Amino acid sequence: MLLSQTSQYAVRAVIHLAERRGEPSQVGAIAEALGIPRNYLSKILHRLAGAGVLASERGRGGGFRLAVPPEALTLARIIEPVQPGFADRRCLLGRSGCNDADPCPVHDQWKALAGQILAFVGETTLADVVRRGLEP
Repeated sequence: MLLSQTSQYAVRAVIHLAERRGEPSQVGAIAEALGIPRNYLSKILHRLAGAGVLASERGRGGGFRLAVPPEALTLARIIEPVQPGFADRRCLLGRSGCNDADPCPVHDQWKALAGQILAFVGETTLADVVRRGLEP
């Protein structure tokens, strides 16, 4: 349920692109600005492009840009392509049979917290994040 390193990189890269307000940005420039390994970031950005989160343009002046307006792009939509199954709530203790009928010792607390996390990423848009980052 927690964000993987890949998801964190994806969110940071998409925020970077949102701040560029539609100007395409090349992988190398994004990688350098964010301190992310270029080849790793390239794979992430291509996965996001395949999912329709980003658009890519080849050639001179090309690069990656948002394919979805920031107001319509939730954090969940950014995370899911790079961390499939993120929204699947699994037992915190790894029990395969953990459920409401046969809960583990932390089931109820984890279920509530996981629900809050999923609500947060499902309701928070890229515009919300960028706006909060610009506020003093």
